Amino acid sequence: MKQNPTKHTKVLIIGSGPAGYTAAVYAARAMLKPIMVSGMEPGGQLTTTTDVENYPGFAKVIQGPWLMEQMKEQAEAVGTEMVQDQISSVNLKSKPFEATGDGGQKYTADSIIISTGAQARWLNIESEKKFRGFGVSACATCDGFFFKDKTVAVVGGGNAAVEEAIFLTKFASKVQLIHRRDSLRAEKMLQKKLMDNQKIEIIWDSVVEEVIGDNEPKNVKGLKIKNVKTNKVEELKIDGLFIAIGHDPATHLFKDQLDMDKEGYLTTKPDSTETNVPGVFAAGDVKDKIFRQAVTAAGMGCMAALEAEKFLSH
Repeated sequence: MKQNPTKHTKVLIIGSGPAGYTAAVYAARAMLKPIMVSGMEPGGQLTTTTDVENYPGFAKVIQGPWLMEQMKEQAEAVGTEMVQDQISSVNLKSKPFEATGDGGQKYTADSIIISTGAQARWLNIESEKKFRGFGVSACATCDGFFFKDKTVAVVGGGNAAVEEAIFLTKFASKVQLIHRRDSLRAEKMLQKKLMDNQKIEIIWDSVVEEVIGDNEPKNVKGLKIKNVKTNKVEELKIDGLFIAIGHDPATHLFKDQLDMDKEGYLTTKPDSTETNVPGVFAAGDVKDKIFRQAVTAAGMGCMAALEAEKFLSH
């Protein structure tokens, strides 16, 4: 098979989602003719959420996949070249920067915007997959609202799990925090807030074995949980399950080339998307573990494109 010639661009955007698509819109409007390599899951995490109620500009509930489709079409309409490929290696030491796709396609770029995102960690049990988006969620700030006056469970023991449990008490009548150990990893202040909250019950030393629910219409009814010390299995009646065992940023491509924190998130300069390599920018969940919202990712995508434009003009 004949190798395609190398594609060169002023701005290579790796990854698609609110950050990547917004960066593409701004870069294309600045006449930089960006190329976006969309990766395995075009649209990212939003394509796995159904109802979106908190994206500004839409008074009625919209669907996550639809919103991503609109952003993609907008980026294309203003002049972004979309490539369906997965980048498998990058060289950020060369000038211009080099990237290689899964099939061997080579890309060179004067600047790179990284918007590869993150994935929520899941329990990876069949029944969880089945009800994902139908009562099983990895984002309390996204989906908590749908569980007004209902009973929900949160799985995890770190800061995120404790924060999600506390947040959910705004809506739910009862929140059960399920943790596989007998103590939490979350910081002490948060633990105190959790213990003081009358709506929260902690279930120690336990893991979720199975999510129970109806098929038509799909919804969650309960959980089978197992005590890891006694092996006793019991059933809980709940209406929703939130998994809060962490996220993994998609940054393995950039190991040993870009600065990251201990969890693998790319680090950028304050109030900037600039990484430690001039001309390489990072936007969205690949660098943000605090807010993780579509609107903040989009904002960072805009920043990255404006910073890339400035970088290129010097």
